[in-house]
Amino acid sequence: MALAACGLPAAHAQSDYPSKPIRLIVPFATAGVTDTSARIVAEKLSQELGQQVVVDNKPGAAGNIGTQMAARAEPDGYTLLLGYDGTLVINPNVYAKVPFDPVKDFAPIGKIGDAILLVATNAKLGLNTMAELQNYAKTVPGGMSYGSAGAGSTTHLAGEMLHQRTGIPMTHVPYKGGGQALADVVGGTLPVTFAAVTGAMPFVKGGQVKAVAVTSRQRAPSLPDVPTFIEAGLKDFEINSWVGLLAPARTPEPVIRKLSAALQKVLNAPEMRDRLASLGIVAMPGTPEAYGREIVRDLEKNKAIVKTADIKLD
Repeated sequence: MALAACGLPAAHAQSDYPSKPIRLIVPFATAGVTDTSARIVAEKLSQELGQQVVVDNKPGAAGNIGTQMAARAEPDGYTLLLGYDGTLVINPNVYAKVPFDPVKDFAPIGKIGDAILLVATNAKLGLNTMAELQNYAKTVPGGMSYGSAGAGSTTHLAGEMLHQRTGIPMTHVPYKGGGQALADVVGGTLPVTFAAVTGAMPFVKGGQVKAVAVTSRQRAPSLPDVPTFIEAGLKDFEINSWVGLLAPARTPEPVIRKLSAALQKVLNAPEMRDRLASLGIVAMPGTPEAYGREIVRDLEKNKAIVKTADIKLD
């Protein structure tokens, strides 16, 4: 009887959840895509849950600082994390040590969406297919240069994945952001880069850049005529940047389920899908289990890429 009585307050608290504002930690600075996506989702979640979801930016150490704070927060559903592929499935593979375990320290709530990448080439090169790109790369002394948003970024791993899967000679050129790499492709000083679809779209439409293939499993809604790598003959070639929601491990299951249901409802609304699409994110509502499996899968996939390429960051 005493044990049952002891469990009543906790059960009552879960049934009343949420009874106060919820903090959503974004482990990056304001104004970026991760921050913006968090804010538009938080706005709609606030309406759905009846309590304000407050975005709290905690940047630093490539997202590791804010992610660690979320991992160590009280597992009561009142502190959540905006999960990002770079932080959760790349950092643990490229840094000697990170202050959290992306699987053991978090309870997935659900994926928000994918930011699809594409291979962008300078249009004057006349490379219209992956076969043409591969043939071109073989003619470049020392390997075809490709730009990325920086060492250890998703775009860096996408290039390494292409190199490892095809054997074509490629030389990585890290930039301090994907925009700079794309600008050099537009200007003709860099032949190829992996870039977010949204950032590249103006140049694709303007004719300065050719979108050869996209890295998603299905074609990008905004580029329906551009094939996927899979369609181009590279089986299971899929690598996207993504965002999602997680809670600290040991957060009560009823709380996770309520948050997941609210998130899926928000993401299925046409208005939200359109707002995310404007950021280059394809809404991907799904279960906590599906998101958890994807995190594990991407961790292992990236581990293999990083090990082969010997990518190490301090």
